[in-house]
Amino acid sequence: MELHGNWRIPTEILAGAGRIAELPGRVSAAGVKRALIVTDSGVAGLPFFADIVSGLEAAGVAVAVFKEVHPDPQAADVAAGAAAYKAHAAEGIIAIGGGSGLDCGKSVGLAVSTSHPLWDFEITLPTPALDAPIPPIFAVPTTAGTGSEVGRATVVTDVEKSRKLILLHAQMMPRLVVLDPELTYGLPPFITAWTGMDALAHNLEAFYADFYHPVADGIALEGMRLVKENLLTAVNEPKNAAARMNMLAAASMGATAFQKALGAIHSLSHPIGARFHAHHGLTNAVLMPYVLAFNRPCIEAKIARAARAMDIENGFDGFLAWVLDLRAALSIPHTLEALKVTPEALDELATEAMADPNTPDNPRKAEKADMLRILQAAMAGTMANLSD
Repeated sequence: MELHGNWRIPTEILAGAGRIAELPGRVSAAGVKRALIVTDSGVAGLPFFADIVSGLEAAGVAVAVFKEVHPDPQAADVAAGAAAYKAHAAEGIIAIGGGSGLDCGKSVGLAVSTSHPLWDFEITLPTPALDAPIPPIFAVPTTAGTGSEVGRATVVTDVEKSRKLILLHAQMMPRLVVLDPELTYGLPPFITAWTGMDALAHNLEAFYADFYHPVADGIALEGMRLVKENLLTAVNEPKNAAARMNMLAAASMGATAFQKALGAIHSLSHPIGARFHAHHGLTNAVLMPYVLAFNRPCIEAKIARAARAMDIENGFDGFLAWVLDLRAALSIPHTLEALKVTPEALDELATEAMADPNTPDNPRKAEKADMLRILQAAMAGTMANLSD
């Protein structure tokens, strides 16, 4: 491995219960007098949302709300949000919600700053020049999963092609993030579980990716430990502030760490989510042990090191057993059949996974036949022979 790399550490973060009260003053201090809030209808109906709006208005910030974000944001959502931004003559964006709201808000910032189609900013392409700087973005996650609040990338669905595309621009990095555990108290237990497994997948794939980034490795390792020690508590004790805060931290850490790379968990998950509309965190959770088993020849030593740091006995086998036990405790299904994936779709899903930008970074090089083998194993519910 060449000891060489480009490293980025994310934006300023206000972490802790009650920190959302500081957001209006920080938006105003940034010189933003007119802001567009981008969110979804569910978040917009929660009690804390009205408090955020009234606090911004009291701080002298004129607010418009765009709340038409789909669970997987679509290009049409971004276009509508950009139109709302322009109609309000906004000067900044406040993205509030789970990964969908955050990704849409960041993508709106990109859309109002360029005449290029969104797809020109796909992560695999050269980055086009902007017509104007992306406006300041403030991010407030209400789930502990994607970590989009600290990322330069977004995921937007191309509905016509049933594909999830990753868009990238450095200026989409939010200027300020608020991690307030009180905003996550009302989440249903299954959403807490699924998003928490998404955070684990990010930290896990970043940790075992075969690139030189010791900063990301350290962050990812601690992120996995936080998931181990807090996810079940957050699910079972929804108002446990410490568990909720630590899961928000783990989510942001995962997205910080995956600047290093992701892998086949994500490249397989993206086409499944686009075609079958399965929750991204849930899909990652179902796929996780099968991809771990496939990657074993290339990651066994790293996973053994992670197991030691996380106080898990028996190296790789112990770590895999912990993942399986955690999934069971969270009522995560064991097979793709539970996500409505059909055997007839597997070949095309494998083809689409090969086109995903995360596939080349998987530590064990994979061809289409390998992707198909993983999918077939995840349909059948067996990890036998995946390491061969």
